[in-house]
Amino acid sequence: MRDKKFNKYLPVSIISVAVFLIVWQIFATVNNTGMLPTPVSVVKAFFTKFSDPNPDGSTMWQHLLASLQVALSGYVIGLIVGIPLGVCMAWYKRFDWFARPLFDLVRPVPGIAWIPLMIILFGIGLLSKSMVIFISSFTACVINSYSGIKQTESVHLWVGQTYGASNSQMLFKIALPTALPMIMTGMKGALATSWGALVAAELLASTRGLGFMIQQSRGLMRVDIIIAGMAMIGLVGAVLAGILSLIEKALMRGGRW
Repeated sequence: MRDKKFNKYLPVSIISVAVFLIVWQIFATVNNTGMLPTPVSVVKAFFTKFSDPNPDGSTMWQHLLASLQVALSGYVIGLIVGIPLGVCMAWYKRFDWFARPLFDLVRPVPGIAWIPLMIILFGIGLLSKSMVIFISSFTACVINSYSGIKQTESVHLWVGQTYGASNSQMLFKIALPTALPMIMTGMKGALATSWGALVAAELLASTRGLGFMIQQSRGLMRVDIIIAGMAMIGLVGAVLAGILSLIEKALMRGGRW
C-alpha cells in the first residue's frame, strides 16, 4: 500500500523539484549580479569539490569525514548515556527524584549554547564539538525514553506481576518493548538535533568540516560552494535518518527486538 502511494506521488514530487530548479535558473540568469549562482554551477562546484581542495584546503570528502567523526561519536555517546538514564528515571521513582532536578536544569539549554564553554574548556578540537553533540542528542533520548516507559499500560504490568514476573523481567520483557517506538523517535530526533548542532559548532570553532567549509566560502564569497555544502548536509542527514528508519522497521517487525 505504501509503495503504491509512493509511486502515485513520485511524479508530483519530481515536477515540484523541476519547477524549483527552473525558477532558480531563470532568477539567477535574469538577476545576473554574480551573487546567486545557477543550479548548473552549484552542481559543478559540488562534484568538483570532491577532488579539489580549494579554496579552503580540504576536499568535500575530508570535510564530510571530519563532520561524521564528530557527529557520530557525540551522537552514539548520547544514546548510550541518554536512553538508559531515561529508562531508569521512569522505572525507579527514587532515582527520578535524584536525577530530575539536574536534568531539568540542563534540558532547556540548547546544544549550541554550550559551544563557548566547550571551546574554553577543550579548545576547538574533536572533544569540544563531540561534547556539544552529546548534549544535544542526550536530551532528546532521555525525554523520549522516559515518556515511552511511562506510557506502558498498567494492565500489562499487572498481568506480569500476576504471572510472577520479577521487576527486571517486567522492565525488559514488557516496558522496554512497549517503549521501543518512543525510543526510536527520540533517536531520530536526537540525530536531527545533533547534525544541526554540529554544523553550528563547526561554523564557530573548527578547522575542518562541512560547517567550516561553508564559513570559509562565505568569507570568499563562493556562494556555489556554500549551497553545495548545504546540499551535502541535507543529503547526509536524509541518509542517516533513512538508516535509522530501516533499523526501526527491523526491530518493530512482528513486535520483536
